[in-house]
Amino acid sequence: MTAFLVTACTSADTMEYDKDMLEESTEVLIQYCAGADETVTEQWKSLSDYALEYQLMQSGLPFTPEGFIGALDAWPAAIDECGEYMGHGDFAITTEGDEIHVTAMGEFAERDAEIEVVYDADSRLDSLNVSAQYSMGEILEKAGLNTILGMGTVFVVLIFISIIISLMKYIPALGNFFTKKPKKEEAGDASAIEAVEPAASESAGTEDLLADEELVAVIAAAIAAAEGAGTDGFVVRSIRRRPSNKWKA
Repeated sequence: MTAFLVTACTSADTMEYDKDMLEESTEVLIQYCAGADETVTEQWKSLSDYALEYQLMQSGLPFTPEGFIGALDAWPAAIDECGEYMGHGDFAITTEGDEIHVTAMGEFAERDAEIEVVYDADSRLDSLNVSAQYSMGEILEKAGLNTILGMGTVFVVLIFISIIISLMKYIPALGNFFTKKPKKEEAGDASAIEAVEPAASESAGTEDLLADEELVAVIAAAIAAAEGAGTDGFVVRSIRRRPSNKWKA
């Protein structure tokens, strides 16, 4: 292969590259990616880093492991979008910064696409990109779908916000419900206290009654002792306290 160097001038520096080598490498890469299936791709991925780099070095092509595996992964996505690969046109080489871009218009079953292979400043493979070319009708259709999707999302959010606003009228009622609950508990405590007080009064009345019975028994025993008779012959009907005490010593 007869090779010659082409000097490309960029805005800041001068880059040299082998035009024929880049075109040949790009052609080999495209043809290999077009013919490789998922099984072949998985076989390459299963290799160790050393084995992969050794295989690429043996090919004599300036392919880096990352760039080559990335190209194998990118190609199936292009097929899904553009259809089966048919061929491509002439290559065009441009430089941008420290990158070399080799591009060609690719022909696919459903639509054309721009195939771009990027090399670094040392002319080593960096990446492969396939950009589908859509017609004006397809672009407008996509724009319309995106617009509908965006507007639909906005309307859904607005409906959701309106539902939340409509439910806000129930917030005061919920607040009153939770604030009245402690008052009910206080009312329950007051009722418990009132229930305890009558019970205490009844207990005091019971104690007074017991004291009266003891007093009756004592008085009955005193009268029986004074009369010299038993307590069976009389019954104490009632006990009344005199207004004043006129007993004298």
